[in-house]
Amino acid sequence: MKRFFAQCYIWLLLIVLYAPIVFIAVFSFTESKVLGNWTGFSTKLYTNLFTGDMQGGGSLMHAIQNTIIIALIAATVSTVLGTIAAIGIHNMRSKAKQAITFLNNIPMLNPDIITGVSLFLLFVFLHISQGYATVVLAHITFCTPYVVLSVLPKLTQMNPNIYEAALDLGATPFQALRKVLIPMLKPGMISGFILAFTMSLDDFAVTFFTRGTIGLDTLSTYIYTDARKGGLTPELRPMITIMFVGILILLITINLRKIRNSKNAAE
Repeated sequence: MKRFFAQCYIWLLLIVLYAPIVFIAVFSFTESKVLGNWTGFSTKLYTNLFTGDMQGGGSLMHAIQNTIIIALIAATVSTVLGTIAAIGIHNMRSKAKQAITFLNNIPMLNPDIITGVSLFLLFVFLHISQGYATVVLAHITFCTPYVVLSVLPKLTQMNPNIYEAALDLGATPFQALRKVLIPMLKPGMISGFILAFTMSLDDFAVTFFTRGTIGLDTLSTYIYTDARKGGLTPELRPMITIMFVGILILLITINLRKIRNSKNAAE
């Protein structure tokens, strides 16, 4: 009975999580402007999304472009900074390492709205004009701790003598970092990059408080503005469906690759 109720609970949880997404995906294949009103199968919303033939189409495509560019920049820079920080934290003494790791975890547990307001006040205090640059800096700031958290376990699993052996064999510290450490940390760096990219795509509060008043919109702020006008643009339904399917394919590919690598290692 315990097993039965546990399975029922898991299936109920999955249904609650994924039913709304499936609902949106189904109604992305109809022309109705009202979600839940089926007017026949059609791919017109997908056509409108890619051609920009819709009300506010240019603004939506510009918001998507801003979102992807900011996420790529933030994920790339935070991966570099987070990897370097993780290496430094790993080589600290026990007490200092515990203290810095604790401080690194605070931004991840901190509510986004507090982070957004804090960065907003910091930029105002420093007299920095808010816009594209401040949004990118803010995203790098809250994404970097996630990369540190992804890379640190790989450093713990790594043989600590390999780096020293590379130095003893004549490699410079940079060569040892590039040819020894980085290849071994690559899985953690990739996981950190994907996590940082996803967090940047998903962010609203930090972006909202650091974008200023120049009209810069990301996908989250565009949807918020669109919802305040009295409804959501119908073309958002196919866009959400495409994003979900893309992320699902990426996760399946990564998991299959891990399974294949585990089998190869076992053989």
